[in-house]
Amino acid sequence: MREDEDGYRLWLRYPPVDDTARLSRYRQAIEFISVLGNSPVFDCITGELGIALPSLLGKDIPFRPVGSTGNSVVLGTAAAVRSAGFHLTEKDLAKAGDEGYLIRSVRDRVNNCTLITGNTETGVLHGMFAFLRLIQTNKSIDDIDILSAPGVKRRLLCHWENIDGSVERGYAGASLWKWDELPDTVDSRYRDYARACASVGINGSILNNPNARPESLSTEYLKKTAALADVFRPWGIRVYLSAAFDTPVKLGGLSTADPRHPDVARWWREKIDEIYGLIPDFGGIQVKASSEGQSGPQQFGANHADGANMLADALSPHGGIVLWRAFVYDTSIDADRAKCAWKEFVPLDGTFHNGTFVQVKNGPVDFQPREPFHPLFGAVRKTPLAMEFQITQEYLGQDVHLVYLAPMWKEILGADTFASGEGSPVAKIIDGSLYGMTDTAIVGVANTGSEPNWCGHHFAQANWYAFGRLAWDYTLTSDEICEEWVRMTWSNDDTVVASLKAMMLGTWEACIDYMTPLGLHHLMQEGHHYGPDPGFHNAPREDWNNVYYHKADEAGLGFDRSRTGSNAVSQYFSPLKERFDALETCPEEYLLWFHHVPWQYRLGSGRNLIEELRYRYERGVSYVGQMRQVWNSLKGKIDGERYEHVRRKLESQEENACLWRDVCLKYFGTFVK
Repeated sequence: MREDEDGYRLWLRYPPVDDTARLSRYRQAIEFISVLGNSPVFDCITGELGIALPSLLGKDIPFRPVGSTGNSVVLGTAAAVRSAGFHLTEKDLAKAGDEGYLIRSVRDRVNNCTLITGNTETGVLHGMFAFLRLIQTNKSIDDIDILSAPGVKRRLLCHWENIDGSVERGYAGASLWKWDELPDTVDSRYRDYARACASVGINGSILNNPNARPESLSTEYLKKTAALADVFRPWGIRVYLSAAFDTPVKLGGLSTADPRHPDVARWWREKIDEIYGLIPDFGGIQVKASSEGQSGPQQFGANHADGANMLADALSPHGGIVLWRAFVYDTSIDADRAKCAWKEFVPLDGTFHNGTFVQVKNGPVDFQPREPFHPLFGAVRKTPLAMEFQITQEYLGQDVHLVYLAPMWKEILGADTFASGEGSPVAKIIDGSLYGMTDTAIVGVANTGSEPNWCGHHFAQANWYAFGRLAWDYTLTSDEICEEWVRMTWSNDDTVVASLKAMMLGTWEACIDYMTPLGLHHLMQEGHHYGPDPGFHNAPREDWNNVYYHKADEAGLGFDRSRTGSNAVSQYFSPLKERFDALETCPEEYLLWFHHVPWQYRLGSGRNLIEELRYRYERGVSYVGQMRQVWNSLKGKIDGERYEHVRRKLESQEENACLWRDVCLKYFGTFVK
């Protein structure tokens, strides 16, 4: 019998290597460890190796001075390993940068050594986790020569967590942060969180909800934040905070939050000076302004740049940044919500000060199961854009549905914007290479909480893992990331790996099929966004109604964003705008996003629209049934506690997928004559 697990250890379980040949080779290669450093970061490194290697290799691995007899693993900064006699080239170190690492096999006449180094202690930490990942996934560590550096500088999780312990769009229990206990009591889970983030290369954490409370910036709560920063720092994690734009009024007692007013600018400078006095490596501030009831500069006659620049000017002397969210949709600007952010931010490009990022969701509406990439990517050339993905599954079945999101993120990152001609993918905008940006950022809305398995669903852990790995290296494939995670989290058994990979890689497309096929979007129930309600039409705003997005009638289905409709296609570059504009050339996955399509229109399959919808809804439901069969076949190869947890979740997922199919087809069928 396999020992039950609750999922707390995530992908850092370190079970004994069960491939006897591989185990023998690992033991030969790692007879002792030399750590060339003494600091809080090296304490983390030494502690992790002291847990991981004895567990993986089934024997104690001693720590000895470098140069001792035997095959070893040597870890240290570039300066330290050079002092110990190892040769490193300036070219390699330049490529590694501040956070990257080098793992290299080195031989002398007697002993073999695996060298793990970087320019900084944090680089060595990242290299250590990469080395352990090789062993966890049964990869060879012979003759290795790996140089890896992050493609994006700031790789952040954003926690939509509130100071009362609740989590907006959270499905894994209460907040991770026990604000009522901090700073006096520091939960050990904070360290485990930072350790997990560091293991996949995440280097920043926005601690609170962008719908922020002013109290988050009070001295009382800043001291609590400083306690978390102290825990995170050795793991290479910097803290950030969300701030309400009207905090100077509600916390500071000013009569206005107008960013052009000198008293407001002074208040923010003093507050930010206070933050850096408590947290010298504070990362910066995220702002949701003039959006969904949040205060913003527009209410004072100013614009987004005025607000962001005032904050950037206060943060920049300390090395901090502003993440100014572009999730705005004032439909007085344009009746098509999908067009509003472009219309507000493109005219301001070039007016934002250094240290400002415009933070843009992957699609132009709101984290739907599938959206085309946001047209701001490519259109904004003079201001760095931070990508915002949603790891928590607000619109994709929450903690019930198993949906592996790496394929979605890869689709967005790989999408060619044509902003500078062919070969201008979104990824090159995010990594700064397309427009020469030196500071870059990517943000993932976290799916963590207080539940023992962190994410509410054991398989939701894969999305936390995948976000970190893609933020570090977006050239990794969904398949590669999936296999790593499966091997580290579940098993290296070939049957388990093959079965779970095959199952997971199709889950996103299946979810689209049984929820929002062919470019449909925003069909979820109002408020909580779980389950279908395509006919919802009682919202206080037109664009909060589901019927606004699909516009089903007897003539057809879909939102006409072509030149003869809202003309949202005009916000994309050629040849995309022409491709999206023509019904015949529009990719079928976006068909109903850009077009109001007649019910009898024939798709590539030869089926008409309603027939294709029926086919896709049924295909999605069928896939979930196959997922259940795959999982059931692994009984006995997975520990009982996690097996039963997932079995119940998959049962509920199939029930909900059937509901989606039945409700949507019945509703849309009423329009077909």
